Amino acid sequence: MMRRKVVILTEIIAPYRIPVFNALAGHLDVDLHVIFLAETDDILRKWRVYKNEIHFSYEVLPSWRWRAGKRNLLLNRRLKSALQAANPQTIVCGGYNYPASWAALWWARRQNVRFILWIESNLHDQRAATPGIEWLKRYFMSSCDAFVVPGKSSSAYVRTFGVREQVIFTAQNAVDNTFFSAQAEKVRRDPASFREKFGLPPRFILFVGRFVPEKGVFDLVDAYAKLSDKVRSEVAVVFAGDGVCAEELAARAKGISPGAVCFQGFVQREDLAGMYALAEMLVLPTHSDPWGLVVNEAMASGLPIVVTNVAGCSDDLVEDGWNGYVVPTHDAQKLSVAIGTLLERPDLRKTMAARSLERIQNYSPEICAEGMVRAAISATLEVR
Repeated sequence: MMRRKVVILTEIIAPYRIPVFNALAGHLDVDLHVIFLAETDDILRKWRVYKNEIHFSYEVLPSWRWRAGKRNLLLNRRLKSALQAANPQTIVCGGYNYPASWAALWWARRQNVRFILWIESNLHDQRAATPGIEWLKRYFMSSCDAFVVPGKSSSAYVRTFGVREQVIFTAQNAVDNTFFSAQAEKVRRDPASFREKFGLPPRFILFVGRFVPEKGVFDLVDAYAKLSDKVRSEVAVVFAGDGVCAEELAARAKGISPGAVCFQGFVQREDLAGMYALAEMLVLPTHSDPWGLVVNEAMASGLPIVVTNVAGCSDDLVEDGWNGYVVPTHDAQKLSVAIGTLLERPDLRKTMAARSLERIQNYSPEICAEGMVRAAISATLEVR
């Protein structure tokens, strides 16, 4: 059987996607080429670009980016020539919100090329939903042959558009579990030097992400303040990341006593694994999140998770009371209770950490790639 020529069209070279694309490129049924719309996004994402880890065919299109507030416009050149040169039988398109996404769709329709939408949205996403935007979204989705989703919440979202289950394929969102597990274990063998390097407190709760209201960062500060004085005197909160709310967040944290709230700034992948290793738990109190890959990273590092019920990953990765807690969004009181329960029960933390490691094994780059392959080569792709 000949390998199917597949082009993936996606925004930037995200470090967590490289292992997935490497696994996909190594699959016997797929001849992969990835087209990136930009190399990175220096404003929202300060990730390093790990080109030395890339083992798949790819190119980065010339681009121009314009941003005003939350609006982000990314324009590209040479997409048509790139598609013609790649000559794909299937295009997997990451999202519908870029002009290049529409250009790829129209090109695929003219060339009779199978077009698959890779979509992570869920019903809880807090995004503009004007009638015009909704009409465009429905038009785009009605033109797709199939859909790739990361999990249950995205699948449910796609079905609200009348899409049949037969054309929805799951490719579980994944990170390099082996990397995070190994790095975390390395730090646990010599915790003192890592703790000293970053000035980390002896015990801490960890948040990783952007400092913006929709990530629930202020809810976490409020939840921490509700913990008992004794707990706060023994356990700190560490925020790893940056964002527009950094100053306001720090100002609010100063009013908490006893207790300590520490800000590490943006932390790259190598050091982030060490922070997971030494944390008591990861807390993601988000108000809106298509998935939340930091949860994958933390679970691969052996942590229990406290997450809100609107995070896309909560339906798949976190089982309430089993490997963490799922709490309502915008509820600092219930968030505080969940955090406090884990802090006061080391036996429970240990059990839940082991369960996180167990569950995340089913969310590997190889398994994600298999889902992509099923979508790309399926003989039953058809529109509703």
